[in-house]
Amino acid sequence: MINEIQKTAEDKMQKSIEVLRDNLSKVRTGRAHTGLLDQVEVEYYGSPVSISQVANITLIDARTIGVKPYESKMAAVIEKAIRNSNLGLNPAAMGDLIRVPMPMLTEERRKDLIKVVRADAEDGRVAVRNVRRDANNDLKRLLKDKDISEDDARRAEDNIQKLTDKYIAEIDKILSVKEADLLAI
Repeated sequence: MINEIQKTAEDKMQKSIEVLRDNLSKVRTGRAHTGLLDQVEVEYYGSPVSISQVANITLIDARTIGVKPYESKMAAVIEKAIRNSNLGLNPAAMGDLIRVPMPMLTEERRKDLIKVVRADAEDGRVAVRNVRRDANNDLKRLLKDKDISEDDARRAEDNIQKLTDKYIAEIDKILSVKEADLLAI
């Protein structure tokens, strides 16, 4: 029972880290990456679909994303969707290829993005702590029902605390890497 609780807690904490990484990957730095356009949707035969389903997305260079639609008639629709996506991008069509240059980040915009990143990291920490709380509550319930001894419960709580510390340290490390990435000019 105790091992089950610890395993479940560790799995949930790992998922919190994955969600944090996913959220931080969507925060734009000065460098281009294809994942930036993942949340942009286009109208395709009456249905909203992700750009990656109607076009091939590649990196042309470190600061430019290339979008090549599978159907040439989609070029104008894709270009408009990127422009209206609130990502601050200004695509330019060159034949059937859409070039999306990454604008330089201003100092003010970098500071705003760092605030967003820190808020995401704090949400990750809160999620990890909530998992710890739930696991500790499960242990207390087992102790109350006399399914485990007090020593076993204390040992298990210590192990869960060590897990919590490990994952919060990992969140801090991910945050510092992303902040350094945002501050790099």
